[in-house]
Amino acid sequence: MVFFSESLGIPSLRVLAQKLLELLFDYEIEKEPLLFHVFSNAGVMLYRYVLELLLTHRRFCHLRVVGTIFDSGPGDSNLVGALRALAAILEHRPAVLRLLLLVAFALVAVLFHILLAPLTALFHTHFYDRLQDSASRWPELYLYSRADEVVLARDVERMVEARQAHHVLVCSVDFVSSAHVSHLRDYPTYYSSLCVNFMRSCVQC
Repeated sequence: MVFFSESLGIPSLRVLAQKLLELLFDYEIEKEPLLFHVFSNAGVMLYRYVLELLLTHRRFCHLRVVGTIFDSGPGDSNLVGALRALAAILEHRPAVLRLLLLVAFALVAVLFHILLAPLTALFHTHFYDRLQDSASRWPELYLYSRADEVVLARDVERMVEARQAHHVLVCSVDFVSSAHVSHLRDYPTYYSSLCVNFMRSCVQC
């Protein structure tokens, strides 16, 4: 799983991030303005490597990124939230199997955090910390909810404050009652208008 490989400092998503950016050249749209729409922590983990390539790779540093939308993320380390996300994925599995997998996941996650986190921190920066201090300066929109039980609202709000401290133009909207990555489903008109208006403002900048 990508969550474990990232915790171990294995950049398993870097190759995928590069392939994603290379698609822009394959479809000959590399000169068009780019706006990223990133969902949950898995999306943020991938976006972290996209950012690194955009800022350091000779082929990609000329791409014109105009903004990023974050939906239900990013969240800092949150074992309870991760367990809830896994439980949702395993919802249709037999109850005994679901329980065994959740217990195994929790044990492995705790062991990783206690035993391996101090070691991997020597050579690998957590995606949340990396994003806080990113050198990117295009506008960012954070769509989140205090009702989200997977990614905590306070983590998103802390990220907003960190990005503003770096003089990034940041907007954020708390949907209050919608669950994790359910804002579009619960508020389709409002969500769509926020995204479209943000996109228009970014392109016009």
